[in-house]
Amino acid sequence: MTESAEAGPVKGSAASRSGLSGRGNGGWGRYARALGPGLITGASDDDPSGVATYAQAGARFGFGMLWASLLTFPLMAAVQEICDRTALATGQSLGGLIARRFTHRWRIAIGALIIVLCGANALNIAADLVAIGEGMHLLNAGPTTLWAVIAGLTILGLLVKFSYQVIARVFRLLCLALLSYVAVLFAVHLDWPTVLAHTVIPHIQVTKGYLTLLIAVLGTTISPYLFFWQTTNRVDEMRQEDIGGTKAVPLRRRLRSAAKSKLRLSRFDVFFGMAFSNFVMFAIIAATAATLGANGPVNISSAAEAATALRPVAGHLASMLFALGFIGSGMLAVPVLAGAGASGISGLLGKPTGFTNSIRQAPVFYALVIAGTVAGTAFSAAGIDPIKLLVLVAVINGIAASPFLLIVMLVSGNRAIMGEQTNRRLSTTLGWLTFTVMAAAAVMLALTSRS
Repeated sequence: MTESAEAGPVKGSAASRSGLSGRGNGGWGRYARALGPGLITGASDDDPSGVATYAQAGARFGFGMLWASLLTFPLMAAVQEICDRTALATGQSLGGLIARRFTHRWRIAIGALIIVLCGANALNIAADLVAIGEGMHLLNAGPTTLWAVIAGLTILGLLVKFSYQVIARVFRLLCLALLSYVAVLFAVHLDWPTVLAHTVIPHIQVTKGYLTLLIAVLGTTISPYLFFWQTTNRVDEMRQEDIGGTKAVPLRRRLRSAAKSKLRLSRFDVFFGMAFSNFVMFAIIAATAATLGANGPVNISSAAEAATALRPVAGHLASMLFALGFIGSGMLAVPVLAGAGASGISGLLGKPTGFTNSIRQAPVFYALVIAGTVAGTAFSAAGIDPIKLLVLVAVINGIAASPFLLIVMLVSGNRAIMGEQTNRRLSTTLGWLTFTVMAAAAVMLALTSRS
């Protein structure tokens, strides 16, 4: 099974039945139903490692890093919209598009980079599973290691045994777990004028600790695995439409009005998901700044440690909500991490990808998903320090982000691949700006690591 079909435009009743003819139910209901790949990508970015990073920013520097949530939103939204549009324009995931865009020699180099990313993802999976176990332990549910293994096996069973419809429904439900951080935001006392001032006006400290943590925030928010996941999940969603049977129908093969409607709804999904992700970041930094960082810098090394520290200063409810948030986000992030790397490798090899395919249809993809999840589960059960894992993952993601952004921009700017959906001026500007920011962050990371 290939990822796209290249026949003529799709017309007739199939398009009408699926609501892709440009007509159909109007109003906000259409936009609510469109929430899917973009929302899931944004929510998965706020995994336990991200939560720990944001909590550390608030605990150590108070409200001084709130402005980063405004900086990262347009950059993150632009990059994910570009990735999403490559899938819409071609019906293929990023791995498959890399195979089309680059020569054999470059594909080998990019493949090696993706393999490194898969290794980083496996370490991130381990850290997230440990965090899930720690969260369950905080809720007095049992030992950390036991729940880490249970979570890993549960996620693996979900991905292997159930249909894409079930998986997508579970993913959307897990996104709701992040609302607990919004609840935490309102469970603590905030000086809103001060919060707003620090959000709008950057309060940058030229110190090694501040710059290092700022780079970590950027690396956590704009992570390479999200690029692969956005395209893979969008292609999976397109395959579920009536219009193409079991194949993802690219925009160029749809009626013009239907293509415009699909593009508009997909952009809303992506922008909503990225706004949601960045608002959660804002909520975590603000809540921990108002509580843990209120009386001076506090070092927080994990999401579980942040939840524990919240209990005496913000109450048991805030601590419990914080724990529930990273348990749910961890359960969402693990399959995203495993699926992203698997999609990159299998797509690059020209093999079928995505959870809409069965194991028989996409054996390479599922083998890589299983390997990544099992490796992460094994690491989590081995008692490896998750903080050391996250430091290593942050370094790898920080270095890999700019090369993968370069790849995304070269693919999305290629008219032979993208047709009419090549990047416009705003997308081009924001995309290359994000590349520049992440490349500069990688250089700063190298310099601060040496000093």
